[in-house]
Amino acid sequence: MKCISEYKHVIWDWNGTLLDDVWICMEIINKMLYKRSLPILDQERYKTIFGFPIKDYYQKAGFDFDMEPFEDLAKEYIEEYDSRSLECKLHLGVMDMLQKIRSLGISQSILSASNEESLRSAIRNFGIQEYFSYINGLSNHYAESKIEIGSRWLETQELMPSEVLIIGDSEHDYEVAKAMNVDCMLVSHGHQSFERLMNCNKVVYESLLQMHTVISRFAG
Repeated sequence: MKCISEYKHVIWDWNGTLLDDVWICMEIINKMLYKRSLPILDQERYKTIFGFPIKDYYQKAGFDFDMEPFEDLAKEYIEEYDSRSLECKLHLGVMDMLQKIRSLGISQSILSASNEESLRSAIRNFGIQEYFSYINGLSNHYAESKIEIGSRWLETQELMPSEVLIIGDSEHDYEVAKAMNVDCMLVSHGHQSFERLMNCNKVVYESLLQMHTVISRFAG
C-alpha cells in the first residue's frame, strides 16, 4: 500500500465509514424481526451477516420472502431509517481525515449504496459537502452493488486507477475497489468486524482516528 499522499483522489463510503449508523440500523432491523416473532440480532451476529446485496442480508437475518416481498421489507426499513437519520452523527475522526486529505491536495468523493437524494440531504445536514467533488449514490432504496456506478464514474475522470483509493467499512467496498482496480483501506468501526475485513484486505484500521494518526505520521 502506498502512502496516501501518492494518491490523487479518495473515494469514501458513507454508511458505517463516515456516518456512525450501525446502532440505528440494528435497532430498526431488530424492531422488524421482533414484530414478526423472529430472533433479534446482537452486534456480533449483525456484523457477521451484514453485507451486500442487502437482499441476501435480509435472508440471513431470518426474513421469509415467500411471506413478504423483499421490496416491502426494504420500504419499511428505509422509511424508519429516513425518519430517524438525523439521530446519527459522524464518526470521531471524520473531520480530521477530510481536512488532512484536502491539505494534501487530494480530491475526494463519496460512493454509497444509499439513495442519492437522501445521501445528498444527509451530507448537507452535516455541512461537509465542500469536501467532495462528487457524490454518487443509487437511484433506489434497495442498496445494490456499487461496482457499476463506481466503474462508470471512474471512466469519466482523468484519473488512472493507480491514483485512486477507496476507504470503506465492508467486504463490498473491497470488492468495488478490486473491480475498479484501485487500492482500498478499510475501517472496522462500521458494519463488519475487524476479523472479517482482514480476510479480504490487508490494510484495516479500527477507526478513522487510528487511520489519521498513521497517515499523519507518514504523510507529514
